[in-house]
Amino acid sequence: MIDTQQLPDNVLTTQLKKVVNWARRSSLWPMPFATACCGIELMATGASRYDIARFGAEAMRFSPRQADLMIVAGRVTIKMMPVLQHIYQQMTEPKWVISMGACASTGGVFDAYATIQGIDQFMPVDVYIPGCPPRPETLLEGVMAIQKIVDEDGLPPAGKRRPLQIAIEPSYVPSPQPVVPITLGGRGM
Repeated sequence: MIDTQQLPDNVLTTQLKKVVNWARRSSLWPMPFATACCGIELMATGASRYDIARFGAEAMRFSPRQADLMIVAGRVTIKMMPVLQHIYQQMTEPKWVISMGACASTGGVFDAYATIQGIDQFMPVDVYIPGCPPRPETLLEGVMAIQKIVDEDGLPPAGKRRPLQIAIEPSYVPSPQPVVPITLGGRGM
């Protein structure tokens, strides 16, 4: 036990875990993956009216090696999914994912063979943001939920993610990516 009356006024005592989590939650670096109308709402969140900088997440990084928060905003097709998975794998640990809007979360109104019916089939999602498209305020709530996850997470073991407390984890096994067979006959090839 430290006697606080003997310490000078410019000394602060705390736990290393709390300092690291405070620094991590106050400097999230999002990697936007915006493909549709949700991307416009994502851009509006960075504008002065909503000011995502209040949460330390204004530095949008377009390099996955510099980002720790992926925001998937909009519909994702079968052809895009390998690219999205590759970007996710290149991100630094610890990393978090926000599924923004109905299209990224469930496929939305695009119930077609080419549209992924929820990105959580192919990668872990920490926070789902509902709406079509969701308002910027809702995205800010999602960022605050990620900050809460970071605060409660602590220092993770090397290379291992702990189960999330807030996020909904998929209860099914991810399916492999569909492959369309290529035929050379009949179309003038």
